Amino acid sequence: MKVIIFGATGMIGQGVLRECLLDPQIDRVTAVGRSATGQQHPKLRELVHADLADLAPIAGELAGHDACFYCLGVSSTGMSEAEYTRVTYDLTLKVARPLAELNPTMTFVYISGSGADGSERGRIMWARVKGKIENALRALPFRASFVFRPGFIQPMHGIRSRTRLYNAMYAVLAPLYPLWKLLFPGLVTNTEQLARAMIAVGRDGAAKYVLETRDINAIGQRELAARAA
Repeated sequence: MKVIIFGATGMIGQGVLRECLLDPQIDRVTAVGRSATGQQHPKLRELVHADLADLAPIAGELAGHDACFYCLGVSSTGMSEAEYTRVTYDLTLKVARPLAELNPTMTFVYISGSGADGSERGRIMWARVKGKIENALRALPFRASFVFRPGFIQPMHGIRSRTRLYNAMYAVLAPLYPLWKLLFPGLVTNTEQLARAMIAVGRDGAAKYVLETRDINAIGQRELAARAA
């Protein structure tokens, strides 16, 4: 399988990149982003591209892939709805539309968020915008597309967020993760389970379009168990 990762330097993207490089069924990983990951691996190809809203200059290198894992995202804090729409909805579609044309047999996996509003009419701004993206992606001519809505994500294997505040928060909350996982299994996951679930869905598909945290953990745990067997 040949895969593309957008946002491989972010916390989720780092987890996806790690698992893709470890997976023997994936023979090529193309990481596309504004900055390099700093990693080297025989099956990793990096495309550092400043303007992700215009993929035309690198379009020739994006064809021939089986799955795309779209991990780009920003916090809506301090943003107007128009600005947040521009940097999330507009950018996602400017990436997804040409990918669908270049790779009609591709599976597109999008990281949304727990609480996203598919009705696009709720009171929470970020949730409306995320729901709008989910609906738009479903209409594109990919072989298949899927939405992941994780809740709290615990970074694993030394992965760190690019946001200092988030790193501080994860450091404080890390000791509580096992308890939260026990008490609230439908609300918490980690970067390893999330990444394994994304790879599985990119490879095999899923029974439904939107996957919540419980779905993510079930698939991820099954994949990890199969790898350990």
